[in-house]
Amino acid sequence: MRRRNLIFGLFAVAATGSVRAEQTKKVHRIAIVVSAGPVTAITESGDAFWQSLFDELRRLGYVEGQNLLIERYSGEGRADYLDLVRDVLGRDPELIVVIGSNVLTLEFKAASATIPFVATLASPVEMGIVASLARPGGNITGAAVDVGLEQWGKRIQLLQQVMPQATRFGFLQTRAARGQWVPRLQYSGVNWVGPPLDPPIDEAAYRRVFTDLAHDRAEGILVAEEGDNIVNLKLVVELAEQNRLPAIYPFKMFVEAGGLMSYGLDPLAYFRRLGGIAGQILKGTKPGDIPIIQPTKFELAINLKTAKALGLTVPPELLTTADEVIE
Repeated sequence: MRRRNLIFGLFAVAATGSVRAEQTKKVHRIAIVVSAGPVTAITESGDAFWQSLFDELRRLGYVEGQNLLIERYSGEGRADYLDLVRDVLGRDPELIVVIGSNVLTLEFKAASATIPFVATLASPVEMGIVASLARPGGNITGAAVDVGLEQWGKRIQLLQQVMPQATRFGFLQTRAARGQWVPRLQYSGVNWVGPPLDPPIDEAAYRRVFTDLAHDRAEGILVAEEGDNIVNLKLVVELAEQNRLPAIYPFKMFVEAGGLMSYGLDPLAYFRRLGGIAGQILKGTKPGDIPIIQPTKFELAINLKTAKALGLTVPPELLTTADEVIE
């Protein structure tokens, strides 16, 4: 009897080891889709925010080239994403990570109710992407990049602190998203000027917007969190500098590239959280059961060198509250 139990135990151990080996060998196939920019940038050794996402996936046991196959796609700032969505869904990935435009996420939502999505989201409830932040339901979850009117109001106030006489502001945002926000951002003494970003969203589109802002005598500009602006970060900062247009940006990396100031979440932590959500889904959690991650901490960064070049004086009390000051 003892020998039989021993033999059975050995078979059980061998079978368990075999199951574990099969689990280890399983390759998960996911797609990463960006609304604009080159797919070659989506690498573990790419920009810092991509590194954060891949590092978190690695920490959770998912490594490209071992048990993770990643297919990369870009919308290249096009007017619509129907062909792109069709191409991605035609490959039937296990999970799709969507970075960038709410419009892109909405088109994926309309095209599939079964494949799980992890997305960067701006005002996801207001835009009709999820039912609620706590229980998104359906097949989409992710991380929000803003907390709504309160955050935008804070950005207006910060810009006005360095430009107390300014009243004419531009808003660098796509037409669909801007239609949601500008009508609700009616602050005393603030006039919104200039056009939205219209597709195809490329260098020419950004140059047109800044030319029109100059024509409309804009005195400052708010830059939205949208993926197109992040991909074109250097161009946006360069055009603001060329047009001597003070700007407040969503992330510190814009200020590090020469922008005037930023107020927003930490993009590295943000992308790390996206990687964590993707890992949860690969382990079997349904996306509709994963709450939308909301930003809880915001950073204020100021570039004094840029302020000096623009002839602006940053109040001392603002400098003391900044998380980072670049001199």
